[in-house]
Amino acid sequence: MTETPYLSLVIPAYNEQETIPTLLERVGRALEQIGRPFEVILVDDGSTDRSGELLSEGIATYPWLRVLRMARNSGQTAAFDAGFKAARGEVIATIDADLQNDPEEIPRLLPMLEKCDMVNGWRQKRCDSGYRRMQTRIANRIRNWLSDETIQDSACSLKVYKRHCVEGLQLFTGMHRFLPTLVKMRGYSLMETPVKHSARFAGTAKYGLWNRALRALIDLLAVRWMKKRYIRYQVSEVRQTPRQQVRARPGIEGCRKDRDSTHEEAHEHRRT
Repeated sequence: MTETPYLSLVIPAYNEQETIPTLLERVGRALEQIGRPFEVILVDDGSTDRSGELLSEGIATYPWLRVLRMARNSGQTAAFDAGFKAARGEVIATIDADLQNDPEEIPRLLPMLEKCDMVNGWRQKRCDSGYRRMQTRIANRIRNWLSDETIQDSACSLKVYKRHCVEGLQLFTGMHRFLPTLVKMRGYSLMETPVKHSARFAGTAKYGLWNRALRALIDLLAVRWMKKRYIRYQVSEVRQTPRQQVRARPGIEGCRKDRDSTHEEAHEHRRT
């Protein structure tokens, strides 16, 4: 693929052999609607099932597919970071590989970037169990309270960014849940919009109570610290005004004239 893509879609995947064939098919159909060059970067986060084999087959089938393979399972934040660094598009989108994020939403979100730097999906009507929805509501309230935010669904993976939002962004483990806050800290604008959320297509969830709630709380405290300590300032360079420059020139020329006249007088004196 030699054409520079307009859009780079980054998808982390870990042991998603049941969803990968359908995922690639749906992503291809959805992104063809934008009418511009695109690439899909699927990051295999150290899968131990047939995900790697299926992705290798996908490369032969889909010319827009790029596959990155992590040496070992490193977590969703690391997978996103690897994808961001590999992305070539001027716009970067992200979804999960489990098809709970609908790739068909991406063409609808792209025009919204005309009014902001980042669009964050809001899973307003979640297709999860009641227990999981309760966990999410509590997590969002605590997240906004501690980080002084108003974001409805920070952890939704369906996001669309202008490239500069994530270019050079330093991420740490667990920070994928707080990307809207990190982008806002850099001075960029954000918009949230409700997006469709689907029941899990196949396979099993990779997050439980420990790695979804308790770890997220620890990460949240780190984000709170970073937000409060983030350096913000405005600075401008003082330059010489045009009026000052005009004033300075006669003085300089006058000095030169004095030196020149003195030189001429001395020369005349030697001739006499």
